[in-house]
Amino acid sequence: MHILVLGAAGMVGRKLVDRLVSDGRLGKDDITKMTLHDVVAAKQPERAGFPVEVMAGDFALPGVPEKLISGRPDVIFHLAAIVSGEAELDFEKGYRINLDGTRMLFDAIRLAGGGYKPRLVFTSSIAVFGAPFPDAIGDEFFNTPLLSYGTQKAIGELLLADYTRRGFMDGVGIRLPTICIRPGLPNKAASGFFSGILREPLAGQEAILPVSEDVRHWHASPRSAVGFLIHAATMDTAKIGPRRNLTMPGISATVGEQIAALKRVAGEKVASRIKRQPDPFIVGIVAGWPRNFDPKRALELGFTTAEKSFDDIIRIHIEDELGGKFAA
Repeated sequence: MHILVLGAAGMVGRKLVDRLVSDGRLGKDDITKMTLHDVVAAKQPERAGFPVEVMAGDFALPGVPEKLISGRPDVIFHLAAIVSGEAELDFEKGYRINLDGTRMLFDAIRLAGGGYKPRLVFTSSIAVFGAPFPDAIGDEFFNTPLLSYGTQKAIGELLLADYTRRGFMDGVGIRLPTICIRPGLPNKAASGFFSGILREPLAGQEAILPVSEDVRHWHASPRSAVGFLIHAATMDTAKIGPRRNLTMPGISATVGEQIAALKRVAGEKVASRIKRQPDPFIVGIVAGWPRNFDPKRALELGFTTAEKSFDDIIRIHIEDELGGKFAA
């Protein structure tokens, strides 16, 4: 099996690649080749039991999608995107990458010919939903995104469903919760503070909280995100039907509940490193974000999380990223 990962240098992409290299297979099939692409070169995996080609560049340039799928990968993980905050600040860049690049990739697959029909896993977002919200957003709730990023992802979902309906690909779209706790340095995602107020204190550093503690949001760990991707790539898509996009399971928590979990897991001293500093730009974006979901279809189709509480999310970060220790 040949696997192509777009956005392979990003946090979720790196963790997905590590898991695939470790497993050596996807579902019942051995991996025979992997192609990794991002705007910057992804790290070459160590001790992979198969050839790994690393490519760097802008996937939204003419001719690049055709080159990426020239080896006819059996499974394509499309994780490449401009994140929410950056897409809102740079209108043209957001649409060029998140919409135009996605359409170009889908068309390259469509025009490949020879009966080529890969499984394509598209990472969408809960940003496709906009306020006002019910207490828990169900599978029948309509898409009314309030940001450019959510609009771009919603259009991508429609394209995925239509190209799949026409037989050009076997697509599955997964709406990821906000991934928390993200390791590494902060990025330009407006949701980055959800991770920052936990990651930095656990590392002995101060963190800025730009919103009030009553802000509620939908979260899942990086470990869960990788599990979602792998299940989407290996599941029986005959059970999905024409509605190819699914909201992933997660945990609904307020910022205050996050901080309370941090105190339980790591102590008051660690939590005291959080400093309140309201940011009107972030406050405005977060005001239109969904807070809670009832992901019935995804659960029925076998998608599961690695955590049962926000305490578990923090413990997973300590275990996976900090070697089991934190700065007390």
